[in-house]
Amino acid sequence: MASGRMDLAEPLDVAPPRGGAIADKLRGAILDGKYGPGARLNEVHLSRDFGVSRTPVRGALQTLVGEALLEYTPNKGYSVRAFAVSEIVDAFEMRALAEGLAARLAAERGLTPANEADLSASLAELDGAITFAASAAPAEAVRNPYSAANERFHTAIHRAADSRLVTDVIALCSRVPLTLTRHIIDFKTEDLKDRVEEHHQIYDAILSRQPREAERLMYEHDQVVRRALVRVLAKSGS
Repeated sequence: MASGRMDLAEPLDVAPPRGGAIADKLRGAILDGKYGPGARLNEVHLSRDFGVSRTPVRGALQTLVGEALLEYTPNKGYSVRAFAVSEIVDAFEMRALAEGLAARLAAERGLTPANEADLSASLAELDGAITFAASAAPAEAVRNPYSAANERFHTAIHRAADSRLVTDVIALCSRVPLTLTRHIIDFKTEDLKDRVEEHHQIYDAILSRQPREAERLMYEHDQVVRRALVRVLAKSGS
C-alpha cells in the first residue's frame, strides 16, 4: 500500500478538468494509491496541475471529505485518510456479499445478448492472460491485461444483475482503497489458471440459470482475494 507524502508539484498527466471532473480525477488517484495515507493535498498545487482556479479544486476536496476519503484539519488543510485494516477488510467482505448477490440476480434474470457478449469477451481476455503468462512473461507484464479483463468481467456481472441497489453498494465499498477489482493483491502467475477457471465456473452457473451456485462461486472467488489482502496487510504492518 502506498504511504507517506507525494510531490504534488508533479503534473497529473490529465486534460484540464472542471467541476465534478476534478473530484473524479482526485478520487481515482487516491484509490489507485498515487496519494498514500497521510499525504497532504495542496489547493495551490492542484489548481496549477489542473489549470483551474482554486474554487473548483476546493469544492472537489470538500466533496472527497464528504466521502470520507480525505480529512480536513484547521490550519493544516486536507490529507488522505488512513483506513484501518479492519475497515478495508469489512469493505471487501461487503463487496463480496454484494457481488455474490449480483451473480445470483444475473442467473435468475438471465443474460441479455449484450451481457453475454461482454462476459464472453472478458473471458477471452482472461484466457489470453494465461497464454501470455505461459510464455514466461514477467508477472508485472501479465498483471495489467489480467487486471483489466478481471474488472471487465465483474462489471459485466454488475450490469447483468440490473439492480441499482447492488451497484450502489459495490460503488460505496469501492471508495475504500484496495477493494477495487483492478487491484490484484499478491499477484502470482502460477495461480492465474485457477483464478481464470473460477471466472469460467461463475459464467457457466449464470448462463445455466443456477442462481445459488453462481452466488456461492462468486463469493468464494472474492474471498480468495480477501484472504490474500489480509496477508499482504499483515506483512506490511498496516
